[in-house]
Amino acid sequence: MQHHVRPAGSPPTNNYSHAVAFTGTTIVVSGQVPLDAEGRLVGEDDALEQTRQVFRNIESALAAAGAGLSDVVKLTVFLTNLADLADFRTARDEVINLDRPPASSLVQVAGLVNPDFRVEVEAIAVLPAG
Repeated sequence: MQHHVRPAGSPPTNNYSHAVAFTGTTIVVSGQVPLDAEGRLVGEDDALEQTRQVFRNIESALAAAGAGLSDVVKLTVFLTNLADLADFRTARDEVINLDRPPASSLVQVAGLVNPDFRVEVEAIAVLPAG
């Protein structure tokens, strides 16, 4: 993997890469929401705890495919309220490699599949070739 955090001429980032180049097996993780293994909402009205649960769910999905959070090359983030961005960043920064952050997109949405969800995150990871 080659992480291009801030190529010449690019604007500053907040712990994401403008581009990530890679080869190997690609793993696409569906949008993960703040439900635990029993389907219970984690962190009602708490964006930080919801985001932490989302990343636990991403980690579980990646493990099933033989990968981990360090293999993530792209995140797509859906927030219902941009006021939750600081909480999202706190939870994300607890689990990603800040020296090699994934590329990222963030979208504010009017709502998610459950009105109690404040965050949903999709991930793309890669297992190195060989």
